[in-house]
Amino acid sequence: MRNYTLIVGLDETESQQIRDALDTFAISHVVIPKIRVIDGQLYAETGRGVQMVSISSVIYHGIYENDLDFITGLGFWGGPCLPNPRGMMDLRLKLPGLLRALDHTRFGHPRGFVSANTAIPPQEQELVAKWGNWHCGENKERFTDRWSGEEASIIEPFLEGDAVRVVIIGDKHWQIKLEGDSWLKSIHHEVADFMAVDPELLDDTRNIQQAFGLEIIANDYIVADDGQKYLLEVNHIPNVTRFSELWDAYLAFIVGWVNQQAEV
Repeated sequence: MRNYTLIVGLDETESQQIRDALDTFAISHVVIPKIRVIDGQLYAETGRGVQMVSISSVIYHGIYENDLDFITGLGFWGGPCLPNPRGMMDLRLKLPGLLRALDHTRFGHPRGFVSANTAIPPQEQELVAKWGNWHCGENKERFTDRWSGEEASIIEPFLEGDAVRVVIIGDKHWQIKLEGDSWLKSIHHEVADFMAVDPELLDDTRNIQQAFGLEIIANDYIVADDGQKYLLEVNHIPNVTRFSELWDAYLAFIVGWVNQQAEV
């Protein structure tokens, strides 16, 4: 029986680059495919009718509204999957994922919490509410006046400073200064760029990476105006296409990983 590498979540152009570089057969899906696990073997639909093929390894690089069941299925399979499904499961839901990560960072700070449709009275200190499970700089709001939201939210102080991201792909690492036209900062802004790596933030990111068993990770921090550092968010599926340096490293890492699995 022919085995395939399953690629999920990348655009077709990116998936084609991976397929061209692999020594194995591969199929790719931009959206989550149907799968089944029988007697320890993973099968996935090909996209051509109802046909399913045997899968020997999985590359997963996407965030979807209802992807937790799919990730869990990969975990039950237990075969070679990049990233590690258990690590993805622990971090996929943003708020509980952050809570878990706070056990492994030097740069945590107290957070509050408010249930959906529950008001917070006016505050002297400016606060930020964060809700939902998207890791794309969305679902955040600053406030000092009375505030309530339609979803459960964490509440944290608003901190002036520089937002930075530490990215680890295999044995390579970078630090990126996040930018934006407002207080919301992102890797996607046109002037976001690489900067010198802070050794403390790199060590902290590695600690969290090891705690969750992830081969690829990106942590967002704020370096406040007084020099204090704070963990903001852990990204289990970080952007790897914004900069060619990241994509080249990601491509080399996953191709080497898949080809190594094929030799086992």
